[in-house]
Amino acid sequence: MGGEKKGEYKVVPLKKKKKGEEGDGGAGAGDDDAICLKAKMSLVNGITVIVGSIIGSGIFVSPTGVLKNTGSVNLSLIVWVISGVFSMFGAYCYAELGCAISKSGADYAYIMDTFGPFLAFVRLWIECMIVRPCSQAIVALTFSVYALKPFFPDCDPPDQSVRLLAVCCIMVLTFVNCWDVKWATRVQDAFTFAKLLALFIIIATGIVMLCQGHTEHFTFENTTTDVSSIALSFYSGLFAYNGWNYLNFIIEELKDPMRNLPRAIAISCTLVTIVYLMTNVAFYTTLSPIEVLGSEAVAVTFANRLYGYMSWIIPVFVAMSTFGAVNGILLTSSRLFYAGACEGQMPEILTMIQINRLTPTPAVLCMALLSLLYLTVRDIFALINYVGFATWLSIGIAVLCLPVLRWTQPDLPRPIKVNLFFPIVYILCSIFVTVVPMIASPVETGYGCAMILTSVPVYLIFIAWKNKPKPVQRFLVITTKTLQKLLLTCPKESPPTSKMATSETAEPLVT
Repeated sequence: MGGEKKGEYKVVPLKKKKKGEEGDGGAGAGDDDAICLKAKMSLVNGITVIVGSIIGSGIFVSPTGVLKNTGSVNLSLIVWVISGVFSMFGAYCYAELGCAISKSGADYAYIMDTFGPFLAFVRLWIECMIVRPCSQAIVALTFSVYALKPFFPDCDPPDQSVRLLAVCCIMVLTFVNCWDVKWATRVQDAFTFAKLLALFIIIATGIVMLCQGHTEHFTFENTTTDVSSIALSFYSGLFAYNGWNYLNFIIEELKDPMRNLPRAIAISCTLVTIVYLMTNVAFYTTLSPIEVLGSEAVAVTFANRLYGYMSWIIPVFVAMSTFGAVNGILLTSSRLFYAGACEGQMPEILTMIQINRLTPTPAVLCMALLSLLYLTVRDIFALINYVGFATWLSIGIAVLCLPVLRWTQPDLPRPIKVNLFFPIVYILCSIFVTVVPMIASPVETGYGCAMILTSVPVYLIFIAWKNKPKPVQRFLVITTKTLQKLLLTCPKESPPTSKMATSETAEPLVT
């Protein structure tokens, strides 16, 4: 460490390996040997990340929630279309932001550059500590239920078996994501195609039923006129579209992002909207509104009605769909941990990259461990409900970054420039779907606000408080060194000055 300044890293690049040499572990092609995240994802990979992240369990379950709050089949279909268009507007705005601020972290990075570290940390805290790991745990549980359903056709699978299989699902995908980004994208590709196949089977069946004249359920009967109920119906619809912004979280690993990011977003959102609409139409050609409302899994009820002894294929396809969704959440969410750590708002170890695999292994492991922790909680769905409004509020704030940056940084390079009509409409709609449910469900909103406010003392103690006691600083540095040695990780670059885990006088591990 000799003459190096304290608090700085001396990063030694990996030794160059000849093409095809063993030991590279698939760590990244090309002549660039720097220890950093590699751009390995093609346009097709980008599309499958978005489609695979969006299509999880939502389309197989959410039709019940949308219909319950709209009252009629026709209005529910309108909500599904508007939810898709709404997501496209947001995705279009994210395309400009992603090309202008080409850093991993998506809306976290945009809020950081536009509104500063405090609001960015609030977003980071809620997403990393609650929303993302809870969502992954819930989707893993959904995978387990559907994977075990063929073995328990007449009853629910045992709870302990469901949770144990969910643990196995998360651990397998954690290994894949730690080993190689290419492996993770191949898993995403395969399971995205599987879930699209399942939906195309349902759509084809629906087209046959339409041709046979089964249109009796497509009416506006019992349509609700309550504004708050309609807003809640959009919650269910938008939940099914959640994930359209996930590619922005891993933009550093996308090849030619200026070209491929907007293309992937446009193709994916259009495809998903069409598939969702046609899938819902297929459901209502066979099932009445009462049957849909009484079903816990509409797709399974639909299959039981029409496919006879082959009805088991739908639970299997749903299990494959949710397995791919767990992979998509883990792949993208770990990059949010990584981005937050690079900005000095998460522990320093999360900035490290595994020197052989060139993956953000500590960030992947952190995301996985939090998800496993939430699997021990009985009612994790309640946590998502409490902070659900915060998710859409933060995305609305991220879209607000677009007009603000136009004003504050007019010379910022913008390969894509969105008409301001789109962010304005999106922001107004975000206010509607955020405020109305808050009024309709004040208790849940209160719990959610309390959970959000927990970010304030964390920010003050770990981020804003620079001069921590020497023993605390030393403990954090020793912990970081130990984890670096254990995981064989190295920093991408010299860390920012404000770190949660180190101080200016501490001396990190030199690799």
